[in-house]
Amino acid sequence: MRPRTTSGSQPPGRPLRLGYNSRDSLRHQKSIDIMLWFLILVIAALLIWGIMAFNRLVAQRNTVFEAWAGIDVQLTRRYDLVPSLVETVRGYRSYESDVLKEITELRTSADSSAARRSALETRLSDRIVKLFALAEDYPDLKADENFQQLHQSLVDIEDDLQYARRYYNGAVRDNNNLVEGFPSLIVARLFGFGSREFFEIDVASKRTTPMVQL
Repeated sequence: MRPRTTSGSQPPGRPLRLGYNSRDSLRHQKSIDIMLWFLILVIAALLIWGIMAFNRLVAQRNTVFEAWAGIDVQLTRRYDLVPSLVETVRGYRSYESDVLKEITELRTSADSSAARRSALETRLSDRIVKLFALAEDYPDLKADENFQQLHQSLVDIEDDLQYARRYYNGAVRDNNNLVEGFPSLIVARLFGFGSREFFEIDVASKRTTPMVQL
């Protein structure tokens, strides 16, 4: 006679399936934990990258400021030289009032953009070239020792200015690459970093006749 099985009991010969739902729940929770840790690691990596990108942008911006300060020093030296040059040529030709007015305008434009400063400085170079061109018409002026010293000083200053300009433009190039390149442009736009203008100038000493000691 076969034994009767009560309703809901496990048939004989089959293993009990007790705790199966509990194992599924543990696997599901473990998957969630792994995803959470992965998300945390991704966020941490993005945060670290963002901080590094921000610091690079700040450092490059400061390099641009430092390089511009170097240009400004050489331009100031050139401003200070021109009044002595004007005084030396006084009496040969009445250029001095226009040139000194030009210097005053440049000094008041010290906070202008690089493009505007470039145009103003090149215009001053044109004035300086005209002053030195007087030496071709006046042999006494060309032979003047003070005039020759001023010319040499101008050459030295503008050589330093060209070096400062190249350094500044290199800093601007690196800054613009960071600001405009992906993915650093994301941080740049978030924190207001912008591109910078290059500085170009047509220096006077490259367009004047070398002073020959007589």
